[in-house]
Amino acid sequence: QVQPVESGGGLVQAGGSLRLSCVASGHTFSVHVMGWFRQAPGKEREFVAAIGWIGGSEDYADSVKGRFTISRDNAKNTVILQMNSLKPEDTAVYYCAAAAGWRVRNSPDDYDYWGQGTQVTVSS
Repeated sequence: QVQPVESGGGLVQAGGSLRLSCVASGHTFSVHVMGWFRQAPGKEREFVAAIGWIGGSEDYADSVKGRFTISRDNAKNTVILQMNSLKPEDTAVYYCAAAAGWRVRNSPDDYDYWGQGTQVTVSS
């Protein structure tokens, strides 16, 4: 079992950067796909990025490609979402999630464990 805990959210101006961290308890972190999702008020939860067991297997939503980067450090049970060139439409609660198995996936239904979320607000 893996329990993710997010941190690093906050308020930033458009064009700025934020770095979200997710530390996941559990000794099986390294064999879980890790993903970031977000949910804005009145909208459904949407996929942002995901990363496989080791670097090189990543997926991004079209809306964040070229601006966001996901990475992980299995020795520290940590996954990072570096967000650059932020836009007001990136405002949402960001969730870290873990999925058992090796296949990188982008549906919230495929993820087994979720953090509580961290608020990201981008002002114009």
